[in-house]
Amino acid sequence: MTATTATATAFAALHTPAAPLALANAWDVASARIVEAAGAAAVATTSAGVAWSLGAPDGDALARDRALDLIARVAAAVSVPVTADIEGGFAADPAGVGETVTGVLAAGAVGINIEDGNRAPADHADRIAAARAAAEAAGIPLFINARVDTYLFGLGEPHTRLDETLTRAAAYLRAGASGIFVPGVTDPATIAELAKGIDAPLNVLVGPGAPTVAELGALGAARVSLGSGVAEAAYAVVRRATEELLAAGTYDTLSGSLPYGELNALLKG
Repeated sequence: MTATTATATAFAALHTPAAPLALANAWDVASARIVEAAGAAAVATTSAGVAWSLGAPDGDALARDRALDLIARVAAAVSVPVTADIEGGFAADPAGVGETVTGVLAAGAVGINIEDGNRAPADHADRIAAARAAAEAAGIPLFINARVDTYLFGLGEPHTRLDETLTRAAAYLRAGASGIFVPGVTDPATIAELAKGIDAPLNVLVGPGAPTVAELGALGAARVSLGSGVAEAAYAVVRRATEELLAAGTYDTLSGSLPYGELNALLKG
């Protein structure tokens, strides 16, 4: 067993409702090192945060080579497993998704998020199958976290949304997905139904007001993500600090900042 295979296997084992994998998503090397230093068992990137930090909007606008370069930098900077958000696959077709996954594995990540969005479920299943084939060719048990956007984008009628989500999840698992990510849901009853109906680790997206990690685990969730929320909060500090500086000429927004020496030390390794 290679070191990468062992890391991928260990990462998959972290997905359990008994102690859900809690991910504060990073978007650059510094945020990844902070997440690791805080005690996280793994580092996940946020596609939105990565795109924003590189000057592009979220939503398949970032060039694949720039995304892969960032993944490689993050993976090289931390000692815990890395899972990369690759949006829709940074490719026009399944074959291109396979190429992206080959690049992700070469960059050192052992997991991916890949989203269906408004794409036809059958097309997305083909993308997942291509991702799995690329991973198998590399001999690495890549954790493919297939994102189902029915709730996030309000797809279909509300009364059919649960069934549609479960149908998509089953199709994606047959295609080779390892887990299912359903953002846009924090309702305990719905999460419990999703966990019951999906024969794989369930990932949910959280933020203020959502159930706690322990509560989500009790409902059956095996993975809990902050998504782009941490990056959004960081950029909100930039705006508040600037507005305070320009309007009041004061600097209180900077209270509670990470000490320069601490942050600098994290990057010296």
